[in-house]
Amino acid sequence: MERKDFETWLDNISVTFLSLTDLQKNETLDHLISLSGAVQLRHLSNNLETLLKRDFLKLLPLELSFYLLKWLDPQTLLTCCLVSKQWNKVISACTEVWQTACKNLGWQIDDSVQDALHWKKVYLKAILRMKQLEDHEAFETSSLIGHSARVYALYYKDGLLCTGSDDLSAKLWDVSTGQCVYGIQTHTCAAVKFDEQKLVTGSFDNTVACWEWSSGARTQHFRGHTGAVFSVDYNDELDILVSGSADFTVKVWALSAGTCLNTLTGHTEWVTKVVLQKCKVKSLLHSPGDYILLSADKYEIKIWPIGREINCKCLKTLSVSEDRSICLQPRLHFDGKYIVCSSALGLYQWDFASYDILSSCPPPSKQQQQQQPEDSDIHFQNKSDSLTTDSKQK
Repeated sequence: MERKDFETWLDNISVTFLSLTDLQKNETLDHLISLSGAVQLRHLSNNLETLLKRDFLKLLPLELSFYLLKWLDPQTLLTCCLVSKQWNKVISACTEVWQTACKNLGWQIDDSVQDALHWKKVYLKAILRMKQLEDHEAFETSSLIGHSARVYALYYKDGLLCTGSDDLSAKLWDVSTGQCVYGIQTHTCAAVKFDEQKLVTGSFDNTVACWEWSSGARTQHFRGHTGAVFSVDYNDELDILVSGSADFTVKVWALSAGTCLNTLTGHTEWVTKVVLQKCKVKSLLHSPGDYILLSADKYEIKIWPIGREINCKCLKTLSVSEDRSICLQPRLHFDGKYIVCSSALGLYQWDFASYDILSSCPPPSKQQQQQQPEDSDIHFQNKSDSLTTDSKQK
């Protein structure tokens, strides 16, 4: 057939083919394939591979690729990174995708960091740590043996762990080696906090004491509470020590002089946690740089202004439930921007600028709790009265 006649025939066939239904088109193709030889089938196979395996992520503009990637979950994105170097390069460059993935894990995102690879690494590191926690492989466990009675008080700082016990002693441990660095005779400790020179303890005998590590001597004794002291905190710059007690009060003391400067009232339950911290955000009630005292009981967290002017009134009272149906636990953290506290129903986070609850994390399910080992992060072996702690991160 001449070329001109062939082109005319092909045009006529094309017009007719386009007018067919999908089923008729399929039947036509099936018939043509049955009539084809090896050369035609090889030609068809090569062209079909090119047509069906077009790399849309490579062909699309980068902005459209990023838009499509936002609809995929992180696990699918990680799988897509394995398709090719080009896919991995495009997916790893999508900042919004990985920032969103980190936000969904509870990370606070610094929008000034626009390096997508940074946020991808943050996400992968967090996923790895969560997997290690789930498989109980995130920590190595060791036992610190030395106390002869129950251990009530713990405080960890810079690789050192301080413990206070019923045996009227406090010990300082090097967590990496498990060795006792210092051991001094104290009262019965319900709370401890330390630095390089001193140890501050709150006791079931209703007092607070300050001890010198090098000599073991008691340098100050703070008397005034009428109930056990469950929590202490201090600031050398302000020369202030604060204590929370079973007498429903918080006391503010002069750290060097040992005198009570103020007694803060308003709690209706035992004050089980006090935190003294510098504020890092601004609100109607405080400015960056102000010192803030947080005190927590079974149901409420109270916020107090603290500075060289000691007399102060409660700025704000935070609670999870107005009817007091949810109990808080004495695990309170404040970094100057956010407040985090635990309860039987999970973790709660407040924005310190607005006092709004930003998020709440539910506790593990019963099934997850049953999967946990009998001993948790920090626990005691009753038979030997020794302390066992997950002391070293892998």
